[in-house]
This record gives sequence, structure tokens and C-alpha cells, in this order.
Amino acid sequence: MEAILTSTAVVALAEIGDKTMLLAIVLATRFRKPLPIILGILVATLANHGIAAFLGQTVASLLEGQWFRYAVGISFIAMALWTLVPDKLDESDEPKEPRFGAFVATTIAFFLVEIGDKTQVATIALGAQFQSVVHVTLGTTLGMMLANVPAVYFGNVIVERVSLKVVRIVAAFLFLAIGAWVVWEAAGL
Repeated sequence: MEAILTSTAVVALAEIGDKTMLLAIVLATRFRKPLPIILGILVATLANHGIAAFLGQTVASLLEGQWFRYAVGISFIAMALWTLVPDKLDESDEPKEPRFGAFVATTIAFFLVEIGDKTQVATIALGAQFQSVVHVTLGTTLGMMLANVPAVYFGNVIVERVSLKVVRIVAAFLFLAIGAWVVWEAAGL
């Protein structure tokens, strides 16, 4: 349960203000069909984060030991710093006129935009930390959905009312706390 709850909290906070959240808002305003967009986000996230959690677990099982635990802890601390940098949706990231409708456009766009994104990197680290592809994937997917479903329904209103700077600071603090905890555990303190 700890893997699911931690993964959910980490990704939900990191996702707020992220380019995939901005993409959800763009898709919602373009298609005005929330359900296919939400299902596309779900499918893309399950696939992307499942692969990332598997990668994290696999790397961790190959590199077990105290130094690897330090590396995982330091990666969370690095994520804390990365989270403080605001994301922007570049013109090139905006989806072009889709051929296949809201669901397929969302699934493809989300999967591609999430590659190398901070939430995917966090999922790799969480997979290494908790050694559970299923629990980490469920948690990170739940976190993505908690952040992006409201963006699909209320995107423009949310962006105007929520201080993304405060959310980034809270998310950075969460990454920092997890990183410090992992380093603390690795040191045996």
C-alpha cells in the first residue's frame, strides 16, 4: 500500500503544471469530448508508466546494494530541483489536426509527451525504490488521473486560480523528503 500511496502523491503533485497537464487542457479545448480524452490519458499512462516502473524494478534488481540505494535517493533529490523548473507546452508539442479522433490522438500524444518527462523519471525511481511494477504503475497512473481529469473538465479555471509555483514547491519538497528518506535508509541511520 505504501508504494501505491507514495507513487500517487509524488506523481499527482509533480504533474500539476507539467506539460502533459497543459496538453490535457489543449486537447479538452480542441475536442470538447472529456471521456475519450480521459480514457486516452489512462491508456497512455498505464503503458508509459508500466514500462517505466518495469525499467526501474529491473535496474534495481540488477544493481542491488547500498550504492544503488544512494543513487535512487539522490535521483529523488534531483527530481526535487527539476520540479522547481516550470514546464511550458512548446508549439511543436501541441497536437496537429488528428485523423483518428480524441481517444487515439490523446493516447498517442500523451504517451509521446510523457517520454523523458519528470513523472516518467519519477516512476522509474519509484519502481526501483518499491520493486513492484504493479503497485507503482497503479499509484503513478492514479496520480496522473487525479491531476489531469480535473484539467480536462476545468482546465482554464484551474490554471487561473491555482498558484503553480506553490504546487511546484510542495512537489519539490515531497521529492526531497523521499530522497532524504531513501538516503537515510541506505546509510542505516
